[in-house]
Amino acid sequence: MFDIFSWQHIVILLAVALVVVGPKDLPRLMHKAGRWAAKGRDMAGELRRSFDEMARQTELDELRKEIDSLKRDNPVAGLMNSVSQADSEVTRELGSAIGNIGPSLAAHSAYDMGEPTGGERQVDETAPTTAVQADPKQSTPGSRQ
Repeated sequence: MFDIFSWQHIVILLAVALVVVGPKDLPRLMHKAGRWAAKGRDMAGELRRSFDEMARQTELDELRKEIDSLKRDNPVAGLMNSVSQADSEVTRELGSAIGNIGPSLAAHSAYDMGEPTGGERQVDETAPTTAVQADPKQSTPGSRQ
């Protein structure tokens, strides 16, 4: 704060003030000097705040202008339209591809299961059928007799 004066300079100024003003009026003079210093600090703080407010207002005005120009130009709208068109084209192509794959997929799954590709299962009537009859006298597992 007192970069201009060293301690020796301050002591010499206080000694001169004591001799010139006198010990009786020195406290009143120091009180007035303190008030002036406080007023100076308050004015400097107010000036700094007003400059900061003006700078902030200027930045806000620039941002508003930029937002307005973006709203007018709207570069995202063209991008969104192209994305939605590409999305609808991809959806349409996938739908047609799935429609084409459906019958061939059914034929392949029937072939993999050992079923004829005609669609319905055929029963081999020449194979012998055996029926197992349960003997009522035999117990089944888990039942009590």
